[in-house]
Amino acid sequence: MKVSLKWLKKYIDLPEKITPKDIAYDLTLRTVEVESVENIGDKFHNIIVGSILEVKKHPNADLLKVCIVDIGEKKPVQIVCGGINLYEGEKVVVCTPGAEVYWHGEGELVKIKETKMRGEDSYGMICGASEVFLDKFFPPKDEKEIVDLKGIDCYPGQSIAEALCLDDIVLEIDNKSLTNRPDLWGHYGIARELSAIYDVPLKELPKLEIDSKLPKYQVSIEDKEKCRRYVAVEIDNVYEKPSPLWMQAMLVNVGLRPINAIVDITNYVMMAVGQPTHAFDRTHVEGEKIVVRNASKGEKLLLLDDNYIELDTDDLVICDTKEPMALAGIKGGKKDSILPETTGIVLEVANFSAGTIRKTDKKFDEKTDSAIRYEKNIDTERVSDGLSLSLELFKELFPESKVLAYNDVYPSKTERIEIEVSQDFLDTRLGKVLDSKTVIGVLTKLGYEVQFKNNIYHVVVPIWRSTGDVSIKDDVMGDVARLLSFESFEAKPLPVSFEHAVGQPKILLERRIREYLAYRCGFNEIFTYPWIDEKYIKASKIDASSAVRLATPPAPELAVLRFSLVPGMLESISKNLRYYEDFKLFEMTQVYEKGEYHESIKEEVLPVHKKLITGCVVNKDAKKCFYEAKGVIENMARVCHMEELSFVNKEKPAWADINGYLNIELNGELIGNLGLISIRVMDEAKIKRTNAVIFEINFDKFIPFASRTNEYKPLPLFPLVEKDLSLIVDDNVLWEDIVKVIKGKVRELEFIEEYRGNQIPEGKKSVTLRFKLGYNDRTMNTEEINNEMQAIINSLSKKCNAIIRDK
Repeated sequence: MKVSLKWLKKYIDLPEKITPKDIAYDLTLRTVEVESVENIGDKFHNIIVGSILEVKKHPNADLLKVCIVDIGEKKPVQIVCGGINLYEGEKVVVCTPGAEVYWHGEGELVKIKETKMRGEDSYGMICGASEVFLDKFFPPKDEKEIVDLKGIDCYPGQSIAEALCLDDIVLEIDNKSLTNRPDLWGHYGIARELSAIYDVPLKELPKLEIDSKLPKYQVSIEDKEKCRRYVAVEIDNVYEKPSPLWMQAMLVNVGLRPINAIVDITNYVMMAVGQPTHAFDRTHVEGEKIVVRNASKGEKLLLLDDNYIELDTDDLVICDTKEPMALAGIKGGKKDSILPETTGIVLEVANFSAGTIRKTDKKFDEKTDSAIRYEKNIDTERVSDGLSLSLELFKELFPESKVLAYNDVYPSKTERIEIEVSQDFLDTRLGKVLDSKTVIGVLTKLGYEVQFKNNIYHVVVPIWRSTGDVSIKDDVMGDVARLLSFESFEAKPLPVSFEHAVGQPKILLERRIREYLAYRCGFNEIFTYPWIDEKYIKASKIDASSAVRLATPPAPELAVLRFSLVPGMLESISKNLRYYEDFKLFEMTQVYEKGEYHESIKEEVLPVHKKLITGCVVNKDAKKCFYEAKGVIENMARVCHMEELSFVNKEKPAWADINGYLNIELNGELIGNLGLISIRVMDEAKIKRTNAVIFEINFDKFIPFASRTNEYKPLPLFPLVEKDLSLIVDDNVLWEDIVKVIKGKVRELEFIEEYRGNQIPEGKKSVTLRFKLGYNDRTMNTEEINNEMQAIINSLSKKCNAIIRDK
């Protein structure tokens, strides 16, 4: 969502020292994520207002004109232009040297220079709307039409950004960070947050009282759960005309296109307070009555683009006494359009349930600005804000307008939520003790009503946060923390101690397989969505009876969760063939099947899921593909340290060629398949002029070898001395006993042999061992070697009763 700084300043007076970057930073840390800050005026540098003093024919070009233009400097300048609507006295948009424009509205930005055009000097350029970012302001009827600033209060030399009220700063806010904050989908909501952050007053919205003596406009709500409030106001003496420049500029700056004063008011109100509104031509409302109801099955609605949509009983529509006029909360129909002959309207300001709007806008793929706001669950009191601002603007733009009738049908009111939060809870969760004055001050700024008694905060949530955003004490605690800024909380290290590494053979095996395929075998790893396009399921010929279907899929054709990785691999092959002739891909991820799986607790029910690994080798040579893929699987066990896989020929996969497949087994169990894709499958998957081999294996069945503990030891920098030693020891002395005695005295130790027999006394044995001696800082001399040897012998004699064997 785009937020205009000028618009925000209508509702709050920001501290003078606060810069737009400061606002972006503080909002990001405390409220919503600001993705960028743009000064709209920057792109209009060196683009100014000019006044044409004289228009002459170009001596060397029939389609060009030579214009003498006043641009606010001491002398007029000459500009050559091909515009078809040039005339003397016209105020135009002039790009002086240094300005950047889209040449004829296309391609990359081009920097304007002084030049000659067909032999005539040209100081800059007189521009069309699409060349200078003004196509929303002045939609051109012809590409050769230049912008005519007739009727706009401006003067030669004035910056076009200033002249058109485009000298604004716009904050781009990440929509995902607004998902749970329906109160922030309008400038007033953002201003309310900044008011709390900077502790400055928030200006009140207009409050207009409706004359209670006005006739009631007929409104009937048949489904009161889907439509919780509906206000209809009949207004006369309003008609199609342009909205004032300031309003058009506001809308353009936040990404909307001005249309006419009536439609612009409805869009302005939506962007101001976050409340969608809609205007019907009052002469098009049959029976002078609004009916809010569910559509009949098969009923049709004609949209503005002259296309019909077929409705169902779940779709909420706005009707007159005859037929549907609009898709409730989403989009108007052609029947309710504001036309040049419009002289009066019925203004709709309503509240619809979030679930209804979300279901319908997904069904018809109509994600309008209005639908986006309704599906976030707006409170019903927002209707009053939208109504008051709408009526004020209609009175300002149409002084002669008159309200003829009014009705406010209000079957279901948003109730304010009440929550109790203990001081102990806040102290524990925040990790910081805050006094009650601080907590009450923070919450009051955010619109809460707070009473503190017996160490308990009784909190009444503001109406604009009572539709699900704030519902438990943790939400209240979160508001306290964020407004104080998370930076104000001291970071504390977690009390975690790592004593030893945890051996996870299966996790390490997964990593080894990925590295083996990527580094050794040259595969590229891919990551796909968990849902599959049904056309690739059909192409693969795999039985989908075990597949899990989504209740609300991202698209109608993407309703099936992957139960095999083969259909997704077919799609990846088809798409990559546009750019490469031969390639190798792999993916290791989970698939899902019908059934119940309990990850942690019995109440948490998930589909059955398992991890598969699939890969493909794509090349025109089918034989090469097959043997390369087979070799990859054959070597996998050896390289990745797991139990050996074997190949059999038992059961053909549905997608494989009958003459080119193998089944993959582990300890006699079938765990995967390898096969050349059949011609029929390739044809249906749009895989053309190539061959491809796919393998798919159940990774969960892999058995990794037991891990070994390896230690790093540096190679010696100086030569080691190798010695053999034969000892006679008691028969009950173990090799382990000898190792304990001399292990710390030698660099390396190796057992050679053990002997009993001739020349060895009874009850004794001969043990021969080999060891290496050495220092880290020098080579040992003879004397040092002898001393070390004697020390080892002495230790063995003392601890193991060993003697040197002479024979």
